[in-house]
Amino acid sequence: MALNKAFRLSHTSLGPTLNSDTIKKLMLSGADANINFIGQERAQHALEFGLDMNMTGYNLFVMGEPATGRHTLIDNHLQQVAKIKSTPHEWCYVNNFEDTRTPTYIRLAAGEGKKFIEDIESFIDVLLDTFPSAFDNPSFQRKKRVIERNFNVKYEKALELVESKALESGLALYEEKGAVSFAPVIDGKPLTDAEFSQLKEEQRQQFYDRISDLEVFLNETLLELPLWKREASENQRKLSKETIENALKPLLKDLEHIYTADIGVIKFLKDMHDTLVDMVQEFLADEADAEEKKEDVDVRKVLEEELIPNILNVRKSQDGAPIVYEPNPSFQNIFGRIEYSSVQGSVYTSYRMIRGGALHKANGGYLLIDADKLMQQPGVWESLKLALKSQEIKMESPTGEANIVNASSLTPQPIPIDIKIILMGSRELYYLMQEYDNEFNELFRVLADFEHYIPLNDKVQFGFVQKIKQYASDHHLEISADAVEELFKFSFRQAEHQHKLSARFADVLELLSESQFYAKRDGDTEIHQSHVIKSLEGKQYRTGQISESFLEDIQEGQILIDTSGFQVGKLNGLTVLEIGDTVFGTPARISATVYAGSDGVIDIEGEVELGKAIHSKGVMLLNGYLGSKYAQDFNLCFSANIAIEQSYGHIDGDSASLGEVCTLISAITHIPLNQAIAITGSINQHGQVQSIGGVNEKIEGYFNLCEARGLTGEQGVIIPKTNCINLVLSSDVISAVEAGQFHIYVVSEVDDALTILTGKKAGALSARGRYPRDSVNGIATKKLRRITDIVDGADSE
Repeated sequence: MALNKAFRLSHTSLGPTLNSDTIKKLMLSGADANINFIGQERAQHALEFGLDMNMTGYNLFVMGEPATGRHTLIDNHLQQVAKIKSTPHEWCYVNNFEDTRTPTYIRLAAGEGKKFIEDIESFIDVLLDTFPSAFDNPSFQRKKRVIERNFNVKYEKALELVESKALESGLALYEEKGAVSFAPVIDGKPLTDAEFSQLKEEQRQQFYDRISDLEVFLNETLLELPLWKREASENQRKLSKETIENALKPLLKDLEHIYTADIGVIKFLKDMHDTLVDMVQEFLADEADAEEKKEDVDVRKVLEEELIPNILNVRKSQDGAPIVYEPNPSFQNIFGRIEYSSVQGSVYTSYRMIRGGALHKANGGYLLIDADKLMQQPGVWESLKLALKSQEIKMESPTGEANIVNASSLTPQPIPIDIKIILMGSRELYYLMQEYDNEFNELFRVLADFEHYIPLNDKVQFGFVQKIKQYASDHHLEISADAVEELFKFSFRQAEHQHKLSARFADVLELLSESQFYAKRDGDTEIHQSHVIKSLEGKQYRTGQISESFLEDIQEGQILIDTSGFQVGKLNGLTVLEIGDTVFGTPARISATVYAGSDGVIDIEGEVELGKAIHSKGVMLLNGYLGSKYAQDFNLCFSANIAIEQSYGHIDGDSASLGEVCTLISAITHIPLNQAIAITGSINQHGQVQSIGGVNEKIEGYFNLCEARGLTGEQGVIIPKTNCINLVLSSDVISAVEAGQFHIYVVSEVDDALTILTGKKAGALSARGRYPRDSVNGIATKKLRRITDIVDGADSE
């Protein structure tokens, strides 16, 4: 044990050091609402640069993992930038009276859209009040009667001519409901049908011939009657149109006066004129006709469908630039859609059924999109690039959308856009898009890289406390300084670093909210350190079923792990399992066998395809290390099998290579290894120990097993010396180390680990290039030389 003391870590080195007094002072300091970023200076600089660049192509790609607070930080920064920018225009679609399939847009100042609709609705009200009442005007009625009288004069004059000829022929002319007929006259008296039937056949035939001749004369005389009627109708329509135009003129003038500065509105009102005249003539030209038509047609609804503008985005003049986040970037959600309705079996649409998308809402401002979700939507990325290059929004059906049978379609006029797109995506996606899309760099010139870890300094510490205080204030929480200190430790643990905090600040806030539950359960109005610890323990308990099952299997002997004694060719390695959101460490036995042969080190995990590439690489390095370490003056020739026992899943990573080489040397030398000590670490060909990941989970996984079996003061773990800065261990482990019941050893070379595990000096090369005979390395050299001699002897025979 005396040899091991040089490698032991003190309990003060097992976690970050925090100044409780400093945290208390920060908790008492005033609130600072300007704290939006905690660290992330590089990303903040990129955001400021990208958002202030108004040139084409300077859109942003925000690179970082979810829960790092990137969305919140971006939104907070955008809120400040957007406030000082002017509110962009509102856009609306109106009816194109020349071609209803191609609606046109009108640009309005912020806040004018609703007023424009109200003005058009008021115009419709006045229109319905004006018509058909305008036709009751005495001047109109007089002119109408003149037209009717002119027609009647021509008609009566023609009938008088026919009637005089009829009298000459002994016939009387009758007119009833527009129908003209003739009757025989004898002695100045028209005959009845009975009297006519009593006449002689010859007389009756004479009358028939006369009537036939008169009917021919009547037709010739009234030959121009359709022309007279057409002239009368045309004059009547002309009179109605003049009356309508005279009545409409002041109404339209009032609207034009209101929107004198809006050229688009003025053009719309002028284009609307002819359509309005036709609609009034069709539905409101005559009061009697109008009443009949109102039974079948809702005139107000017809006018609204033709005249009311369709506002795509409503803004208030004091809003500033819009900030829009689109969580589901489908084609319709980004570019808008055209809705359809069914009318008597046919599918119908109009300009009033156009619905704006996220681009319309964010036009003149900022649009945030999750890049990973965007790439999953077919056709959206290509259309978005086209919109950014052309600087206009085209509303069209997405690629591959089935055509609607028997449907009328629209092609709305493209709306100009001035927008800043902010894509949020992973590091892998950013580099993938750079490699495979040549247009990506042209359109997204600014990269905002959010770091995973934030180096701790006074500014970051102040920001961390301020954000916690701000969150607590917003959610009406009270929190103590010792609870904040525990939140710091939690963030250190997530970062696995004693001098860096995790950028996943959302997890800290989540832990704070969960701690409130335990505070309320204890009847406290303030969250203390104990509540944060209970929250962490509660989460561990809720997600710890799998890790407890592993521990139970080891306790029951289902998985063979020794935590005491010495054995040859066996050692406890440390592994980390990640299942869903559960991460825990568990020991795994490493075993090795050595025999005469020339196969070298055989990786059993690799042979059965359970070991992945990095693990196989770590095992292959063992041959290089053994050769350079022991076989400088002889041919290294041996066979060995090495395996991680009772492992039935895929194994990746080279963190077992330090344990594997120690186990292999034990099998070569027959020197037993201390089973109370578990090991983790990666090595290179020169025997230097390299850092590994998950060091805290690995140590705690083995500690839990030792604690369950009973701490003896002999147990401990070996880790790379370079991992000291990553230690953020639980209070249970730190207390056990302080009490001398558990030990953590740090090593820089394989020889350091061998010294700890065997209790013997590893041995260093002498000036003559040899290791001491009783050292581990000396015995290993001797054994390997003997195996080589055996193999060479067998070859000779």
